[in-house]
Amino acid sequence: MMGEFSYLRAQTLDGALDHLQGDAVRIHAGGTDLLGCLREHIFPADKIVSISRLDELRGVSETADGGLRIGALTTVAEVAAHPLVRDRYAVLAQAASEVASPQLRNQGTLGGNLCQKPRCWYYRGEFHCLRKGGDVCYAADGENEYHCIFGGDGCYIVHPSDTAPALCALDATVRVKRAKSERTLPAAELHVPPAQDPTRETVLRPDEILTEILLPAPARGLRSSYRKVRARGSWDFALAGSALALEFDGSRVRRARVWLSGVAPVPWHAREVEDAITGRELTPDVVAAAAEAAVAGAEPLGRNGYKIPLLRGVMEEELTGLASGA
Repeated sequence: MMGEFSYLRAQTLDGALDHLQGDAVRIHAGGTDLLGCLREHIFPADKIVSISRLDELRGVSETADGGLRIGALTTVAEVAAHPLVRDRYAVLAQAASEVASPQLRNQGTLGGNLCQKPRCWYYRGEFHCLRKGGDVCYAADGENEYHCIFGGDGCYIVHPSDTAPALCALDATVRVKRAKSERTLPAAELHVPPAQDPTRETVLRPDEILTEILLPAPARGLRSSYRKVRARGSWDFALAGSALALEFDGSRVRRARVWLSGVAPVPWHAREVEDAITGRELTPDVVAAAAEAAVAGAEPLGRNGYKIPLLRGVMEEELTGLASGA
């Protein structure tokens, strides 16, 4: 059962921000992750501030520079289906369409998908783990078949979002507001790795709200894709995945942005893959070398070594597909 808390439905963004005082105040948007966390007592909540009725935080619109502005309360289903997203930013449309189930995509928001809590069964269970302020990551020597192979640094969760690596690959930025001030930062800097702080998922302060996501105008020759491999064909989170945004000049890759999902505590920047393909044609040899580069430095745990060949295969297939224009 959930504990007692007060509930406020904000009528304006400023009104919501005025009530974000204290560590036990939580924001309600779509609620698909919040309600589960409250039932499972993942964190305390004295007050819930709902922003679900703030229409100013919804919708997809073009910006003056030819990019897109996506309100943080825009549902994941709306992002996946929007014609401008599908036409210009395939990687984001594909990633959004892979999130959870249709019911959750219709309820969950893009902002919530970026800020959700990890699904580690130790964190979600009755364990006082490192991420909850304890001293131990129980996944290190426990049931870790779904945990990370990169960037663990003491906490071996995997980041649950499909849209986050896609937005990183697209060089998106996010706008964050607090009372009387706001800031904009790259989507790639939104999430906190365990080496920096194992108790936090994002850089957001308790009194801040993520209000919108900004996509730059698509570059000339952009081809992009998102691939997610999971244990079941629906519902599941990624075992391994890739978000690719490649800019082609003829048959050569002029610029590459490659991020991984399902293998690290944060969206994982695969710079080695970018280096392997930038300035080159995606021949079978180059693709094979890039696939090997995708798993360079991987450190599997006792039960998740299968993620290495899985990720290698994902990268090879997706690069081959983009090379052919598929």
